[in-house]
Amino acid sequence: MNIPPISLAALTWAGAASGTTAQSWRIGTVLAARPLGVNPQGLLVLQIGALTVEADVSHSQLPAQFQVRVLSLGAQPQLEVLSQAADPTFQRMLRERLPQQNGYTPLLSTLSALAQRPALRQLPADVRTALAVLEQALRTPAEITRGDGLREAIRRSGLFFESRLLQPRPGQPMPPADDWKGALLRLASLLDRRAPAPPPSDRGNAAPPLLQRALQAQPRLSLPLLPPLSSGDDDVTQLLRRLHGDVKAALARIEVAQLDASAHPASAWVIEVPLLGKDGHDVLQIKLEFGTDGAEGSKGWTLGFALDLPPLGPVQGELQLNEPRLSVRLWAERIETAQKLERQFTPLRQRLAACGVLLDQLSCQVGIPHPPGSSALLLKATA
Repeated sequence: MNIPPISLAALTWAGAASGTTAQSWRIGTVLAARPLGVNPQGLLVLQIGALTVEADVSHSQLPAQFQVRVLSLGAQPQLEVLSQAADPTFQRMLRERLPQQNGYTPLLSTLSALAQRPALRQLPADVRTALAVLEQALRTPAEITRGDGLREAIRRSGLFFESRLLQPRPGQPMPPADDWKGALLRLASLLDRRAPAPPPSDRGNAAPPLLQRALQAQPRLSLPLLPPLSSGDDDVTQLLRRLHGDVKAALARIEVAQLDASAHPASAWVIEVPLLGKDGHDVLQIKLEFGTDGAEGSKGWTLGFALDLPPLGPVQGELQLNEPRLSVRLWAERIETAQKLERQFTPLRQRLAACGVLLDQLSCQVGIPHPPGSSALLLKATA
């Protein structure tokens, strides 16, 4: 259910923004809501926490009392209407992890810096072993360019870690040593014993779960300035605390994605695959969605991806497969990257034709598309 808003009580929202009710409007907070009546324009007036909003809900029915969860803040806050039967444990876990999550790039940047510094040798032996296991869980660009390699990278991305535990393969170690989340959990458990994790930074304006937003290419971070380690325990502890915080934030990122996926029908997934690239680490973001074409009623898959490689810059793509037909649209921020991709179009067409795929569209545009849903909505509630 979408509730497109018409107006927001400006004075009330200004009070919230200035701090009088800001604490109750943090990412992940669950607020009580109730209808107050209908205004002269026929819009339903809702009270949500300490705020009053007017919404057009002509095609929706709301109970006398319900709850909403804050997904994002800013000029266009997004709220999710929660079922009355929502699992309190699920809501508590999501509230805890939303402010803690962060992308993989800070952790990957720290790993790159460690790999190039003698500081790595001063870490405890079990931590060095866990870091080696984490490095082995990374995929390479050569692996994900093959169909089976990409499938395996998605399977090992951490999103399906618990499922793999429940359905182990013959001869597979327990827990899966090649799984990204499994490797993060192993490292986190060792760091928990040695150094407390730094408190998560205030992410009151943190982004909502991945399924609630558009794909976004993630560039490499510059190598962090690691402390100049000596033989003292204080220096090693400082490095462990930094690593601990990055690991915890990456784990929260996976768990938010898992919780969000479990709350939606199993028809869409957003997967992030960390890659061991040339002279550094990168992140491939993938969105898989199964849906029905409204015009034709046919069913098919849509695969979107976003990647930012140093030689190419930000690149995004969308592949729509409705067997045996395929449409491919690419976007590149740099002109030279778009030209390089277009030079591969002829061999790509030939390979697809040899596989029996009918190519309806193959294009590459300069410039990254703007995220959808950037209209002047002040409130978006979904259930």
